Amino acid sequence: MSAALNKGRALVAARRQALQAFWAERTAQERKLLTIGGVVAGLALMYAVFFEPAWNGRIELQKSLPELRQQAAQLQALAREAGELSRQTPVQVAPMSRDSVDASLKARGLSAQSLSMTGEYARVQLNGAPFANVMLWLDGLRREGRIAVQEAKITAQSKAGLVDATLTLHQSPGVTQ
Repeated sequence: MSAALNKGRALVAARRQALQAFWAERTAQERKLLTIGGVVAGLALMYAVFFEPAWNGRIELQKSLPELRQQAAQLQALAREAGELSRQTPVQVAPMSRDSVDASLKARGLSAQSLSMTGEYARVQLNGAPFANVMLWLDGLRREGRIAVQEAKITAQSKAGLVDATLTLHQSPGVTQ
């Protein structure tokens, strides 16, 4: 370790002597210009490394601050609304029945070939039904009655837009009986 340290010191001393020799060969005017150039280069480096990024960051923050304040206000309003909604009692939906499923089918212009109820489950068979109507009907069941599709088999017919569907439906817990 001592040999490496001595070698490093010798290298530094050699560099220092070379720099002193270079400096001694310059005239007073050249030394003055080199000193001024070094100071300017040092200041430019300090500006580029320390000052300019901080300045640009400050400007960017000033530009984005109003938008961030608006977003914070919106989040606070949404949090208050969520708190108010959590204190409300949930809307109870009627339990799924054969009549309610049949009425919702008719409201969407659909007719079930078969409709059977087994406990909490309903099995619906649709033949030649417009696919869009089936999807709208299922979305309505999900939104209004908390009824989800447990199993579905949908087969396209040769006529565009029509499908045969066999669906098993289940109503989410929490409905009044």
